[in-house]
Amino acid sequence: MIPIKTDREIEKMRLACRSASVVQQRLCGLVRPGITTREIDEAAADFMEEENCRSVFLGYRGFPGQICISVNEEVVHGIGGSRRIQYGDIVKIDCGVIKDGWVGDTATTVPVGVVDDNVSRLLRVTEDTLELAISHALPGRRLGDMCSVIEAEVVANGYTVVREFVGHGVGRQLHEEPQVPNYGRKGSGPKLKPGMTLAIEPMVNMGTAAVKVLADKWTVVTSDGKPSAHFEHTVLITKGEPEILTWRERRATE
Repeated sequence: MIPIKTDREIEKMRLACRSASVVQQRLCGLVRPGITTREIDEAAADFMEEENCRSVFLGYRGFPGQICISVNEEVVHGIGGSRRIQYGDIVKIDCGVIKDGWVGDTATTVPVGVVDDNVSRLLRVTEDTLELAISHALPGRRLGDMCSVIEAEVVANGYTVVREFVGHGVGRQLHEEPQVPNYGRKGSGPKLKPGMTLAIEPMVNMGTAAVKVLADKWTVVTSDGKPSAHFEHTVLITKGEPEILTWRERRATE
């Protein structure tokens, strides 16, 4: 059964998501040439403590990091380590927190300095696609209606969507029903209802859609080594327009 949140539970979700967004934005401010991904991961623990929350990723199925931090061809689930950020990189920061028993989950892709025009376009299209998907998160519509829009927009711009990893319901648990893939068939899937909270997260590749998992058993990379972008918001289905619980100012990608 897909959880429907009460008004009181939704307020708890708002607080958790707000903290996730605050922590993520502070981490984005650290991204610069020369810093290691481990240093960013370690800072996440301090920022979460200041927000009275903790990482929902740390220890999840054995995951060793506070956040997922993925660079360039790394799609998702990257682990902070000795890699130093370089000028021209793109850095994906996926931040999930648990606060008072409720989860907030959000991701963004940060360009480091001036990036290649083609990479900048990839980021812009991916974030535009997330916003388009959210605009279709309306009560009474089918989940497949929203998911099909994601793939259609991505393909129309010459890119591909990752199929092996998907968005999801979110609430008391990091992963709840339903799964929210970045592809689908119109008219399929459950109806969206007020009180549902979904993590919508396009993962878009510049080249092939194929991915593989590295030897660390976590980091997902594109099979052809080309860049990938990832943006995510936790979204509340309401009686009217959707509410972005992890709302933030959009970052410039060009």
